[in-house]
Amino acid sequence: MSDQSGTTGASYAAAGVDIEAGDRAVELMKEWVKKAQRPEVLGGLGGFAGLFDASALKRYERPLLASATDGVGTKVDIARQMGVYDTIGHDLVAMVMDDIVVCGAEPLFMTDYICVGKVHPERVASIVKGIAEGCVLAGCALVGGETAEHPGLLGEDDFDVAGAGTGVVEADRLLGADRIRKGDAVIAMAASGLHSNGYSLVRHVLLNQAGLALDTRIEELGRTLGEELLEPTKIYSLDCLALTRTTEVHAFSHITGGGLAANLARVIPDTLHAVVDRSTWTPAPVFDLVGRTGRVERLELEKTLNMGVGMMAIVPAESVDAALATLGDRGVDAWVTGEITDRGEHTTGAELVGDYAV
Repeated sequence: MSDQSGTTGASYAAAGVDIEAGDRAVELMKEWVKKAQRPEVLGGLGGFAGLFDASALKRYERPLLASATDGVGTKVDIARQMGVYDTIGHDLVAMVMDDIVVCGAEPLFMTDYICVGKVHPERVASIVKGIAEGCVLAGCALVGGETAEHPGLLGEDDFDVAGAGTGVVEADRLLGADRIRKGDAVIAMAASGLHSNGYSLVRHVLLNQAGLALDTRIEELGRTLGEELLEPTKIYSLDCLALTRTTEVHAFSHITGGGLAANLARVIPDTLHAVVDRSTWTPAPVFDLVGRTGRVERLELEKTLNMGVGMMAIVPAESVDAALATLGDRGVDAWVTGEITDRGEHTTGAELVGDYAV
């Protein structure tokens, strides 16, 4: 519509929001969302809310719902620079659902939020593809989400992703600090790489200080720097659930922001202490690359990065063999890395001792 002088009035499109592009993005992502379903999900993509049939929880005597939300941090900037968008969805699911499984909960469903400066339908669909594939790996459904276009706040190629998930656990099977006992063993599960934490440090050291290009091939990594930095976060949800079905587990700890010791300490009771022996594993080369290039002290690295361990399980000593066998059968690299002792004079719930294996 225009006024008598011929001036065109304001419009949503003129303000930078492309509704048609958003509709096309929804159409492109539908095939991927269909792949991330569970029988309890009702309806399809496009409704105002995702529906999950809660009558499926009747088999529980006292079902506890577990909920978590997270993003993938500044790793999205690596994806943007690389022009690769279908891996960070795996990261998102891992960050959310591996938090949920820590208490022993089965992942049920997830929703996502994608915020962009400008909707590029194929790009948005690629992000959702990764999220859907991640949901399949976690055993949960992708029941809905939101794509928001924020022109003026974000550049045309800028974006961020976040998600929220829900799981369920029987009350008397809830895992955590109250189950842990002196003498329990700490089992480490190998990380697939940096996962999705500490990227502000990593980007500062490798890209800003050292000036490395993402397409630089790093011999010690065996691939380009960008390929290493975009390695998807391993999703442990189904592996952890398998462990709870085959042997006794007292607690899990998801190693994310804050590093190994701080995250392990979150599940250790006040009277006990976890001792983790560094000599039981060798961190992947990328951790040494960051430390050496930026002259980052070991303690700083350890409180920022996972150092090669993405998930930990605390089990009774007599359950170690069964636990390692289950994880081995599922292709998870795992090993005994420590034990639970009395707290004594220790001021924290967990510590790392010794030196990493060479």
